[in-house]
Amino acid sequence: MSAEPITVSITRVVSPDRAREVAAWARAGQDLLSTSPGYLGSGWVRPDPESHEWHMLYRFADAADLALWERSPEREWWIASALGLVEHAREEKRTGIEGWFDEPSTVEVLESAPFAPPRWKQLVSIFIAFYPLSLLANWLLAPLTGPWPLPLRVLVLVAVVAPIMTYLALPFVTRALRPWLLRGPR
Repeated sequence: MSAEPITVSITRVVSPDRAREVAAWARAGQDLLSTSPGYLGSGWVRPDPESHEWHMLYRFADAADLALWERSPEREWWIASALGLVEHAREEKRTGIEGWFDEPSTVEVLESAPFAPPRWKQLVSIFIAFYPLSLLANWLLAPLTGPWPLPLRVLVLVAVVAPIMTYLALPFVTRALRPWLLRGPR
C-alpha cells in the first residue's frame, strides 16, 4: 500500500430531474467521508447544471486510510442509498498531487459496465421503429414480390429493412427515447 496521499475521481451519471436528490445524497457522503481517518478533502464538479455527469474527487492521506473508507459500513450504506438514483460510470485512483498535473506514480482506472436499459424498454424501442418500417416496406414491395415464394419475399424485405433499421430508424428512436431509456426505477 502507498504511503503517499491518494486521490480518487469518480464519475457518476445523474438524470438532471434528480439533481436535488443527488445533491443531498452527495452532501451526506461528504459528511460521512469527513469523519474517516486520513481524510484530506472532497468535492463535486458538474460541467453544467443540465449535465448528466457528476465528478467527485476525494483525497486520503494514504492507501491504507482509503482502504478503511472503502470497506466501511458507512460507505456501504451510502452507496446502497443511491441505488436507482445515480449510476457509477468511472473511477480513477491516483497517488500524490503529481497524479493530477504530471505523470502519475500510479494510476488505477476502474470502468463499470455500460448501462443497458431493461429488455422491455429495448423491445418497445425496436417495435416503435420496426413495425411502421416493416409495414411500409411490405406495402411498397408487395406489387413486385407478391407472386414470389414466401422465403424469397422475406429475404428481400429483411435485406431492405435491416440496414434502414440499423443506420437510420433505431439511432433516431433511441436518441428520441434516451431520457426514458436511461431513467432508472423511481
